This record gives sequence, structure tokens and C-alpha cells, in this order.
Amino acid sequence: MGYVQEARENHVKKKVEEALRSKMKQKALKECDYYTSKYAECASGRTISIIWQCRKQAKELNECLHQYTNDSVLEEMKKEYMLQQEGKGST
Repeated sequence: MGYVQEARENHVKKKVEEALRSKMKQKALKECDYYTSKYAECASGRTISIIWQCRKQAKELNECLHQYTNDSVLEEMKKEYMLQQEGKGST
């Protein structure tokens, strides 16, 4: 029975991690809105030429997104989540 209980706890942890990743991505898109707009403006009306015509904008957007979507950011969000959970459990 210990194995089943552990599997359930890991499943919950996976769900929490997925939610935190989603939240992280939403924040990144919000924070990088300027670069998203620049890229969208460049891409407007283009098809294959986006690859070389919008390379600079794509690089700027990716660099911005990476600031908000990396492992260290996710680990920090996990720590904050665990602290919140501990706070709820002790009250």
C-alpha cells in the first residue's frame, strides 16, 4: 500500500508542477509583451520569409522568455508553493 500512496503523492506533485509551469509561461508572455508585439508585427503578412526577416525579433523574444522560463525560476516557484502549503498546514 505504501507504493500506491507514494504514486498518488507524486501524481499530485506532477499536477502542481504542471500548474506552476503554466503560471510561469503566462507570466513570461506578459512580461515579454513588447517583444511579442515586435515579432508579430514583423511576421505580419509573411510566410517562409519570417525565418530570415524576423530573426532579430525572434532572438530578442526568446531571450526575454528565457529570463522568465528556466529551471531556476521554476525551482523558486516550487519553494514559494511549498512555503504556502506549510503555512496553510500550520494554521
